[in-house]
Amino acid sequence: MTSTDPALAGRHALVTGASSGLGADFARELARRGAALTLVARREDRLRSLQGELAAAGTEAEVVALDLNDPAAPDRLLAGAEAGHRPVDVLVNNAGFGLYGPFSTLDWARERAMLELDMIVPVHLTKLFLPGMLERRAGWILNIASIGAYQPSPLYASYSAAKSFVLNFTEALSYELRGSGVTATALSPGIVATEFLQVSGQRATRYQRLAMMDSPAVARIGVEAMLKGRPSLVPGRLNAASVWSNRLLPRRVSAALAHRLMT
Repeated sequence: MTSTDPALAGRHALVTGASSGLGADFARELARRGAALTLVARREDRLRSLQGELAAAGTEAEVVALDLNDPAAPDRLLAGAEAGHRPVDVLVNNAGFGLYGPFSTLDWARERAMLELDMIVPVHLTKLFLPGMLERRAGWILNIASIGAYQPSPLYASYSAAKSFVLNFTEALSYELRGSGVTATALSPGIVATEFLQVSGQRATRYQRLAMMDSPAVARIGVEAMLKGRPSLVPGRLNAASVWSNRLLPRRVSAALAHRLMT
């Protein structure tokens, strides 16, 4: 590692959803800056592969294969960190997924799992790990929202609503934490070259192909925003311009435009 960041050197970061995509790239970016890691996801084989990659680069990484939809999972993570004397200085709440399609046709069990993973889990993990950060007067929380958080998004109705919750929760928490030494940041990417579309059940539209960003670049932008203590950030000029212009539109027009871009 050649880019060790003084702010992160010797710190410990916990990254959820670290088996692929943005989660794996957040882990790589934090490792490059000098942080040790706890990697959390369901797919242990992928976590082990990433662990080996990071170890070869000189970074210590612990693997925790865990289904975060298990209500006991967040408490298990806290207990593990305390038992291993690894206080979490950086919490990256990245685990989550989306579901594409008319709300009336989505399977409820899968949709409920999505809502729990996208909203309840990051709030619970923040609730558990924030007190230690406050006690040490140092820490960073990075919650992953979405560009969909800024507008009603037909065909992603419940997903975008969940990400609106994440965005508003994080911005409010950021304000509460002012002067504490701890910051909270919401990163709201547009479409990223990950498994998101495959999992959600959507084929990429022309707009999505044009606007797609590389996962490592988004992870780098997110970590930089986190370290600067920004309450929220939309990465990418096209995405940022879209969010800004969307605020000028009537809500119904905004929903219609989102639907057009998703089909």
